[in-house]
Amino acid sequence: MRWKKTLQLVDVHCEGEIGKVITGGVLGIPGETMLDKMNYINEVDDSLRRLVVLEPRGCLQMSVNLLLPPTRPEAHAGFIVLQADKAHPMSGSNAICVVTALLELGMVEMQEPETTVVLDTPAGLVTARATCQDGRCTGVSLDMVPSFVEYLDLSIDTERFGKIRVDIAFGGVYYALVDVGQVGLNISPANARELAELGVALKDIINQQIEIQHPLYPQINEVAYVMFRNRVSDELYQTCTTLPPGRVDRSPCGTGSSANLATLAARGNADIGTRLTSRSTIGGEFSIELLGKTEVAGRAAVLPRVYGRAWVYGFQQIGVDPDDPLSAGFMLSDTWGAGFPKV
Repeated sequence: MRWKKTLQLVDVHCEGEIGKVITGGVLGIPGETMLDKMNYINEVDDSLRRLVVLEPRGCLQMSVNLLLPPTRPEAHAGFIVLQADKAHPMSGSNAICVVTALLELGMVEMQEPETTVVLDTPAGLVTARATCQDGRCTGVSLDMVPSFVEYLDLSIDTERFGKIRVDIAFGGVYYALVDVGQVGLNISPANARELAELGVALKDIINQQIEIQHPLYPQINEVAYVMFRNRVSDELYQTCTTLPPGRVDRSPCGTGSSANLATLAARGNADIGTRLTSRSTIGGEFSIELLGKTEVAGRAAVLPRVYGRAWVYGFQQIGVDPDDPLSAGFMLSDTWGAGFPKV
C-alpha cells in the first residue's frame, strides 16, 4: 500500500445527522482567521472537501468537520464544516459532534460534571458547555453567534407555487424559512425526497431575487439553506432543513433553529427566557433558549442557546493512492439528486 495522503476520522452523529470529525492528517489550511481558511477551501483548493465528502469515500447524508488549531487565543479548537456543495461557517449539530469527539477522545480534558469548550468558527466564537458523566459526554449546549433577521414575510415569485412568503434570517449561516403548508406538504420521512428537491430549487430562486451580506463578514452573502417549518404549538416547531445538492438534515438543525428564534423575537413572539423545542423530520429534538438580546452592526439580534446530544460510533482511516483516478470524488444524480453542480 502506498498512500499520498492519510486522514484519521471519528464517526459521530447528532440526533441521526452524521458529522464526522477529521482528527489527523491535515497540518493546516492557509489563512489568518477561520473565515480566511474556509474561503481558501471554497475559492482556492477544494480537494480536501471533495476527498472526504464525495464518493467513493463519502456519501450524501453526512458532513465532515475539519479540526484545526484555533486562530483566537480564547478558543480550544477551530473547525470548519465540509459539506456536499462547499465549506460552511457554522452548524449546530456539527458543533455538538465536534465537542463530543474532543472530550470523549481526550483532545480537550473532560471535567465532570461540566466542561466548557470554546470553538473558533468562521462565523465567530461559539461557547459550548458539555454535561459529562463517567467519561461520557451526555449533552452539549451551544451559545450560538448572534442571530438576526434580514426580511420578514418577503414575497418570492415561483413558477410552481406562485408567490410564497419567506423569512430570511442569519443563525450562523443565512436561512430562508418557509412555512411548509405553502408547498402543500407536511414534514415527515415520507416527504423527505420531495422536500429536499423543493428546498434546493427554492434556494436558487431566492438567491436570484435577493441580495444579502453579513454586516461583519462580507464573504457570507447568500442563503445557504432553506428550512421548512411547521408550528405545532407555541413551544414546539417541526423543522426540515434542506441541504444542496438534495437531502434533508436528519437533526433539528441548530443554526436554522437559531434563525427561526430570531424571526419569532422580531415578531414579538419570543423574549428573553423563551424556550422552544425544534423537532426534526425523524423526531429528534433540540432545546432552544433565548438567552439575551444584542445588536449586530446596528441590527437587533438575539443570543440563542441550543442543546442537543451526539454519539461517537466508530473510527475511520482513509487514504489516497497516487494512481487512484477517483481521488477528486464524484456525484451521481441517482443518489445526490438533480441539484448537484454540473462540472
